[in-house]
Amino acid sequence: MTMYATVDSPLGELLLVGKETADAAGGVALASLSLPDQKGAAVVRDDWVRAPDAFEGIAAQLREYFAGRLTRFDIVYADGAGTDFQRRVWAALDTVPYGETVSYGQVAEHVGASGAGVRAVGTAIGRNPLLVVRPCHRVIGADGALRGYAGGVERKERLLRLEGALAVR
Repeated sequence: MTMYATVDSPLGELLLVGKETADAAGGVALASLSLPDQKGAAVVRDDWVRAPDAFEGIAAQLREYFAGRLTRFDIVYADGAGTDFQRRVWAALDTVPYGETVSYGQVAEHVGASGAGVRAVGTAIGRNPLLVVRPCHRVIGADGALRGYAGGVERKERLLRLEGALAVR
């Protein structure tokens, strides 16, 4: 069963979507976290069940993160999203520490796709279904400039400022 909830945040109302699972804390594995007006954001479907209680643990972690008291999320993610390449890129994102940034080229090198693969890495990052909690906002241009972010570059800048890793534009 697909469940969803909304959570207020400094970035706007977040849409959390998850899959019911017996082995996840609270009974939900997070499949998507979308920001308002996000490119490619999830849209609530008629067959989804509104279940704010199922997402309370995730919501609490998000509140702590936005308050500057949480630097690493402990969330169970739903399986099955993305291609093998996208999953490798997303796993590389999970290794970027709070308060630090990496370039798209560094991510490409990490997943063995340097050179022309940088563009493919950028596309995979742009399809990250778990904004904020899977830190694609920590990936910047090689020149230190902020580049695209599905939730908008202004939100990327806010997240980096929150983490103390604001890159120069």
